[in-house]
Amino acid sequence: MKRNLDYVWPVLGLAAVLVSFWLLYREFQGQALGPQLIAAFRAIPPTHYLLALASTIVAYVALAFYDRIALLHLGVRHISWRFIAACSFTTYALSHNIGASVVSGAMVRYRGYSSKGLKPAQIAILVAITSLTFVLGEILVGGVALILRPQALAQLGDLLPDFLTHESTARILGAGCLVLIALYVGGSVLRLPTRTLFGVRIEYPRWDIVLRQLIAAPAEILGAAGIIYFALPETGNPGFIVVLAVFIFSFSAALASNAPGGLGVFELVFLKSMPGAPQEGVLAALLLFRLLYLLIPLGFAIFIVLGFEKRRLSEAIRHHQQRAGEQADIHAKTRAHRD
Repeated sequence: MKRNLDYVWPVLGLAAVLVSFWLLYREFQGQALGPQLIAAFRAIPPTHYLLALASTIVAYVALAFYDRIALLHLGVRHISWRFIAACSFTTYALSHNIGASVVSGAMVRYRGYSSKGLKPAQIAILVAITSLTFVLGEILVGGVALILRPQALAQLGDLLPDFLTHESTARILGAGCLVLIALYVGGSVLRLPTRTLFGVRIEYPRWDIVLRQLIAAPAEILGAAGIIYFALPETGNPGFIVVLAVFIFSFSAALASNAPGGLGVFELVFLKSMPGAPQEGVLAALLLFRLLYLLIPLGFAIFIVLGFEKRRLSEAIRHHQQRAGEQADIHAKTRAHRD
């Protein structure tokens, strides 16, 4: 079953990319996007480019806190901030672009943190905590956004059933999200006992860990959404909270598609959710997001991985040479003793 899934997931991801590109082609068929896109990029003020870059930095700093929070939960304190930041940055830069982020992220983290003495079980918990932190952030930010701007779901009218786009439905969903967060916080504060559900051991983190999760995750989501918001044209811009809600829905759809980097899926959903804005302007904002949040970090991550693997190879060669030298000394002493 596992071997079959190893083939199924990549096929599903590729299919999602192809279908999304076909839908995008149909969306823009007959339009001369080249000149319009260039004009849209030029229309973005320089200060907004700087704000988009600052938002990217905020997002990746918050992502580094994901790993730090998980390590604190495990009681691991001997790993430096520098290593945690490099490992987190590399993990998310690669997994965001490769797709299947939980699996690909686990592989990168295993390679990195195992070199610092973490056991596979500890790394598995670390991956679970980081994933939980992100989900908590989506639930919290999404809930607040729907409470403050219940009309945000109306932006998704072409993608959701009519009954889900009503303001009353949005408020109910938002309240439900905040209730889930309250239950999670309450379980931690009250120190509820460990439970086993369907063979999975569920243990509430300490209150200080929960507090850090509820700060880091919203900061990362706000930063990532801010990249697009600052790059969007003023015409038809529905405001940051609506853009934030649309971003959460679009990014979740991209992750669920298993497409590498959510390629095509993210753009399609976001474009469909912004009918009142110039489509070429929205597309330019999405391309800037992909450049700052995905492609440039990927380039840096490749060099980090190459440097890490080079050091590991050098250490392995030195260790092998040291062992060979020790073995040679032992043989020499043995021969001398016999003589």
